[in-house]
Amino acid sequence: MPGLRHLIPAQTSLRRLATPLLLASAAILAGCSTPGMNVSGPFNVVPAPDAPATYTAQQKAAQEELVKMVALQDRLSKVSAPLLINNADLCKTYARNLLGFTAQNKYSYPGIYADAAQAALGYGEQMQVSSVLPGSGAARAGLRKGDGLLAAEGKPLPSGPRAEGPFGAIVGPLASKSASLNMTIARDGQQQDLKIPVTRACAFRVALGNADNANAYSDGSRIMLTRGMVGAAQNDEGIAFVIAREMAHNILDHARSQHTNGTAGSIIDSLGAVQPDVSMLTGAAGIKAMPQELDVQADTLAIYLLARAGYNIDNAARFWQRLATQVPASVANGYTVLHPGINSRMAAINRAVTDVRAKQAAKKPLKP
Repeated sequence: MPGLRHLIPAQTSLRRLATPLLLASAAILAGCSTPGMNVSGPFNVVPAPDAPATYTAQQKAAQEELVKMVALQDRLSKVSAPLLINNADLCKTYARNLLGFTAQNKYSYPGIYADAAQAALGYGEQMQVSSVLPGSGAARAGLRKGDGLLAAEGKPLPSGPRAEGPFGAIVGPLASKSASLNMTIARDGQQQDLKIPVTRACAFRVALGNADNANAYSDGSRIMLTRGMVGAAQNDEGIAFVIAREMAHNILDHARSQHTNGTAGSIIDSLGAVQPDVSMLTGAAGIKAMPQELDVQADTLAIYLLARAGYNIDNAARFWQRLATQVPASVANGYTVLHPGINSRMAAINRAVTDVRAKQAAKKPLKP
């Protein structure tokens, strides 16, 4: 899924599946509903009168695949929102002023998936909001999924192929200079103006990986959970535990210190595509196992991130113990291969939980 690093890049490859989770102060993406289509919800699209009434088996399969992937990405957005927003002060140099929405148009998807995006998601030539981060300035302002983004501070916004880069180039600088951004949107055939305040948050893009191995990757600016990891996590709480650990690795600059940010970044790039190159997922995919002391640091910080986000930290050790049993180190390219020090990790988690509970009882700040 295409994305931002701390911000949104100047141009997003059409080989990726979706745009980033957040719209940062230096750049953002957005979109607009297709003319002639009534979009009442994420996938409740009524075709225009001249739209084809039937689709080939290949087209239907592409639509179904896209809908499933978008639903999973939306789930990651929802789970990650409190972690990103409530931990801005712990994210240090990775905190940014975000508007809190992403956007796409049909050209955000390659080949047959562009038509699938139009048929199943209601995307057209213009950019439209593809997700709103819960608790963000965009959410508070009332921005909705499916809203068309027509202008920012009176400046018309681009549409068509390769619109994402120019869109970010217009909106990013405007957002970075003020506490809010005035945007003109299209909703239900009507134009309206919204004032969208910025939100200080950790600017890590949390993306879905199009692969069945149960793993998660971080490259210093991005986080990716594979489809297999989402399944192995079993519920939103488990997903939060995984996201928090990868956030902690990024905050602590572990990918850079281990010189694995390039390799992890390549994996994230590949698995973000609709048709990823899974041949690179052999063994540990070229990533070195995380040293025990660094994993202990990440587990400790992750407990604080989770507690500040309102997640139940008492279940964390039990979750990781179960996952290590479910995906042991003998499973190639699984999470435990990259994080083998399970005993040390459990001890660190238990210590951190005790420390957090003591600070909560004493009403002290939740900082490691």
